[in-house]
Amino acid sequence: MKICMIAEGCYPFITGGVSSWIQSMIKSFPEHEYIILAIAADRSYRGRYAYELPENVSAVYEVYLNDLDWDRKRGKVRLTRQEYSGLRSIVLNTQTDWDTVYRLFQKDFSIDDLLMGKDFLDIATELYEKQYPEITFSDFLWTLRSIYLPLFIVLKTKLPKADLYHCVATGYSGILGCMGKSLYGGRLLISEHGIYTREREEEIIKASWVKGVYKNIWIRQFQKLSREAYNRCDFVTGLFAHARELQIELGCPPAKALVTPNGIDPSRYADCKGKTEEDENYFNIGAVLRIAPIKDVKTLIQAFYEAKKRNDRLKLWIMGPANDEQEYADECEAMVKNLGIQDVVFTGRINPVDYLGRMDCTILTSISEGQPLTILEGYAAHKPAIATDVGNCRGLIYGENDGIGSSGILTHIMNSQEIAAAMLYMARHPDETKQMGENGYKRLMKRYTLTKMHKRYDEIYKALQKEMK
Repeated sequence: MKICMIAEGCYPFITGGVSSWIQSMIKSFPEHEYIILAIAADRSYRGRYAYELPENVSAVYEVYLNDLDWDRKRGKVRLTRQEYSGLRSIVLNTQTDWDTVYRLFQKDFSIDDLLMGKDFLDIATELYEKQYPEITFSDFLWTLRSIYLPLFIVLKTKLPKADLYHCVATGYSGILGCMGKSLYGGRLLISEHGIYTREREEEIIKASWVKGVYKNIWIRQFQKLSREAYNRCDFVTGLFAHARELQIELGCPPAKALVTPNGIDPSRYADCKGKTEEDENYFNIGAVLRIAPIKDVKTLIQAFYEAKKRNDRLKLWIMGPANDEQEYADECEAMVKNLGIQDVVFTGRINPVDYLGRMDCTILTSISEGQPLTILEGYAAHKPAIATDVGNCRGLIYGENDGIGSSGILTHIMNSQEIAAAMLYMARHPDETKQMGENGYKRLMKRYTLTKMHKRYDEIYKALQKEMK
C-alpha cells in the first residue's frame, strides 16, 4: 500500500514526540511505501531533516505556509458560478462545497490575484456587512486575506497520488488529506496526538499579534478545517478516551473515532547505563524535551531553583534540542545564570537510552501535551515521572483503572511551588520513588508497547485496504 504521511510543523524537520511517533510508525510497517508530505513555516526548513529517513520512504514533498506564489500566471482570476459559490461557502462558513474548492485550486492562477481580485472582495464585503460592520473595513479585509493566504497556499499543493492519506492532525494537514481523498479517491486516516483545534484556539487567545474580534475569525477558521477533516475521514484516532470525547464534541462522528494509545519499544532501554560514581551524590531529575515555550521550561527552572534551596543534592538535566526555538532556549540558559542556580545541565540533543538510566525520575512541565512519549521512555527505564496535568498525563501516572498504582506525581501547570514540592518529595522518599518507577514499567508493558500500537494500526490499515478492493 502507498501511504502519504502528512505532517504539520514537525517531521522530518523537528524532533519531538509526534516526529518520533511518525518515524516509529514508518519503521514498523516496512511492507508499505511511504511518501512524506511535510508542512513547514517557510523555506528556511527546506531539506533540513532531523531524522534519517527509513528505507521505505520513497519521496518527500514540502509545503511552506509562508511562501511566494511561484511560476503562476498573473492576471485576472475568472471564477465560474460554481467556483464562486464554493469560495463564498468557505469564507462565509456556510455549508462548504469543499470538492469544488479542491478542484478550483488545481487550476493555474496566482493566489495574490485571487485575494486581490473582485470576487474575493465581494465575498469579504458580504461577510463584513452580515457579521462585522462595527469594525474598520480596510483592517477587516487585509486580516481576512492574511487568514486565507496560508490555506490557499496549502490548497495549491500538487498532491502525490496514494492509496491512503494518513494525517497527523486536522488543520492544514487534514485539509491536504481531504483533498487527496476528493481528487484521487484514496482513503483518509487522521491520527491526533493533541486536539489541533483546541491547541490553536489556546494559542490565538493568548497571542498578542491578533486582537479583539479577529481572534474569533481565526478560531472559526481552524474549527472549519477540523470539521471537514472529521467529516471526510474514514477513521480518526486519539490517544486516550478523553481525547476521543473532545473529537466527538468538535464534530467527529462517534463511529469513526478510535482510541489508539502511543507505544514504545521497551527493549531499547533494557541495557540503560546506570548511575556513575558522581551521579550517586545527586538526586538526578531528567527533562527530555524540546526547549520551547509549550514545554514551559522556565517554570521548570524556577521550580528547581526553589527546591534546590531546600535540598542541595538535587540536579536537573535539561536534555533536548534548543535550535527550534533558539531565542527561548537562550532565555532559559540566561535565567539559570542570572538566578545563580547550580547543578543545571543543558545537554543538547541526546539519545535517551544513554541518560535515562542515570536519572532518579523524569519531569515534564508542559502547558499542552497529548500522551508524552518521554514519560513512557522513563517508564521503560523504570523511572517515575513528575508531570503537569495536561493531555493524558493523569492517565499515565495514576492509571486508568489498571490496578497498578501511582507511577509519579501530577501537578498543576505553571505552578512552580507544586513542582518543587514534587521534586523534594521524591528525593526524600527513595523507596517509594523506586516503587513508582516499577509501577510505571508495569503500566508501560500492559498497555503502551510498540508491539501493541503496531497491532492496532495494522488492524486499521488492513480495514482500509479491504475497503479499497
